[in-house]
Amino acid sequence: GIVFKNLINLSKTDNRQSFFSLSNLFWTAMFIINELILKKQLVTLTVTIKFFMSASTKLSTAVKAICYLANSYPIPKTSAQISNYTGINASKLRKILSMLVKNKIVESTYGVTGGFILNKNPQKLHLQEIYCAIEDRKAFHLHISKSVNEKFNESVKLNNYFLELFSDIQIDIENKMKKISIQSIINKVKSN
Repeated sequence: GIVFKNLINLSKTDNRQSFFSLSNLFWTAMFIINELILKKQLVTLTVTIKFFMSASTKLSTAVKAICYLANSYPIPKTSAQISNYTGINASKLRKILSMLVKNKIVESTYGVTGGFILNKNPQKLHLQEIYCAIEDRKAFHLHISKSVNEKFNESVKLNNYFLELFSDIQIDIENKMKKISIQSIINKVKSN
């Protein structure tokens, strides 16, 4: 039998290239598995793809809040002010802001004039640092059944193939994010 779960949690995004890459990855995996089924091989593989609350929403929320804080620096902004400006639900926003404070990307100040201020230079703060601060799980997570019988050696090889593939994809994603600073995002948005 085959168990193949493809959970793609894509929030509303304009990142069509990522969607098509995930789609191609999914269909490639389906082709490989189909070939093994035709050979009457048992394949047990569970693939969970959680792509950038899904990583894309968390990252987008964090970046919107950080861009707002960068543009209003050094004046602290409350979560209500950030929520009103960005249109992000205040409750979700506070969860993201608490993770950013914990990772010293944002500073929380108290008192009548308190709020949140950006704690890092927007030119040096990159998406990968933000992503790592808010995500407890990688974009590509592969769960492989531990109960693979030795007689299904092909299945074990397929599982190892996907582990290596998703690891490489994760590294590529994070390396690309290291090249994108908050300031470059602010500049790009202002130029459009």
